[in-house]
Amino acid sequence: MSKDFDVVVYGASGFTGRLVAEYMAKRYGVGGDVRWAMAGRNVDKLAAVRAEIGAPENTPLVVADASDAASVKAMVEQTHCVLTTVGPYQLYGSDLVAACAEAGTDYVDLCGEPAWMRQMIDAHESTAKETGARIVFSCGFDSIPFDLGVLFLENNAQATFGTALPRARGRVKTMKGGLSGGTAASFKATMAAAGQDPNVLEYLRNPFSLSGGFSGPKQPSGAKPLHEEDLGSWSAPFIMASINTKNIHRSNMLMGHPYGEDFIYDEMMFTGPGEQGEQIANHVANTKQIGNENDPKPGEGPSKEERETGHYEVLFFGNDDNGHQLSISVGGDKDPGYGSTSKMIAESAVCIVKDCADTPGGIYTPAPAMGSALINRLEENAGLTFKVL
Repeated sequence: MSKDFDVVVYGASGFTGRLVAEYMAKRYGVGGDVRWAMAGRNVDKLAAVRAEIGAPENTPLVVADASDAASVKAMVEQTHCVLTTVGPYQLYGSDLVAACAEAGTDYVDLCGEPAWMRQMIDAHESTAKETGARIVFSCGFDSIPFDLGVLFLENNAQATFGTALPRARGRVKTMKGGLSGGTAASFKATMAAAGQDPNVLEYLRNPFSLSGGFSGPKQPSGAKPLHEEDLGSWSAPFIMASINTKNIHRSNMLMGHPYGEDFIYDEMMFTGPGEQGEQIANHVANTKQIGNENDPKPGEGPSKEERETGHYEVLFFGNDDNGHQLSISVGGDKDPGYGSTSKMIAESAVCIVKDCADTPGGIYTPAPAMGSALINRLEENAGLTFKVL
């Protein structure tokens, strides 16, 4: 079907959307292989952002407002893929997912809201399968480095040992970069929803709540400090483990359980060895990391210098009962919440349109939707590294 655009960046006048649009302009220009446009509520704001980020003057602008269903429908029908940074998604994204599913239009977002994701799966997965729409949640720091990290680990295990590794651990080794205002707003919206609907709490508690009815073995909680002698470090709870673990179990389910139906996975962050490592782990475990009055507001974010000097590295350790062990590293060259995330979601949108013609319609996580094709794009273009250690 002929469309005006390959990718429309929806929310391009917001903080993160502006970074995505800036990346698209630098990487893909206008009039090249990737036809893209900037979209948002106000054409004057879009034009101002276009000028500020140095995008070509002929970069198309599309007016669409989450509160105006007709404008959203018109945007969706013009493009092969909608890339949306307009969150919290449970407040502003439901109609857009419905419109994309109905129109057969691909969709990528930065969602870390598992209860809303479950609601969207229940409501729209059958429609997306019928129309061919590929709806892909969590295409930023949550959960691409983790979802693709486990995929990379297991693919290398198959190549090395001829078998999957049913026990995997994700450990954040280093991370420089702050929490995003969008993440904080999503957390507050989720807590408000949980107070009104007990199903939301169940979705948050259950590691298999996105796994299509499949329920695997009991999973580690990751909620308390842990001394991991074999890894030489104390580990502390990691704030994004709740969404990442659910996405990884969904990936395993969608791909037919290549990691095994007995797959066990948890995520934590290293705090170092000895008494100091233990003290830091206890401090992290007993400190409220999100939901504070000091949380950044939507639209706020780090300076360019802070984004450019940010970075992260996540290690993944896999093993089985037969003595097979493998470890890999996933790294990023910018701060995780903005600099790296804006590149990851941009490449996800291009990848689903350009490299994934064989992926059928449905509601996905990144690994089963794009897999190794996205890993290749991220290494080539977005400053990510995937390495066997």
